[in-house]
Amino acid sequence: MSDIRAHLTIRGVVQGVGFRFFAARWAEKLRLNGWVRNNWDDSVEIEIEGDRSAVEEYIAQMKIGPRSAHVTAVDVQYKPYEGNYKNFDITR
Repeated sequence: MSDIRAHLTIRGVVQGVGFRFFAARWAEKLRLNGWVRNNWDDSVEIEIEGDRSAVEEYIAQMKIGPRSAHVTAVDVQYKPYEGNYKNFDITR
C-alpha cells in the first residue's frame, strides 16, 4: 500500500451547497482521514490522507462536487503521508 497526503483548495460555488458533507461522505466511503473547512474567501479547503489510489479517486470526486455546487478550480498540493489523522472531521 502506498499512502499519501494531499491538500486541496476548491473554488467556485462551493459554500452553502453541502460541499463539506459531500467531502466527508466520500472520505468515509474511500476510508480516508483528514478534514474539510470553509474559508473566508468562499473556497473550501481539504486535507486528506490515505491510500494513493483512494486519494486520487477522492480528488476526482471533489472536482465534480455535489449536484448544487459549481467547481471552477481545484488546487492540489501533494505531501508525504504522516498518519496525523484518525478520522475525517468537518470544521468551521
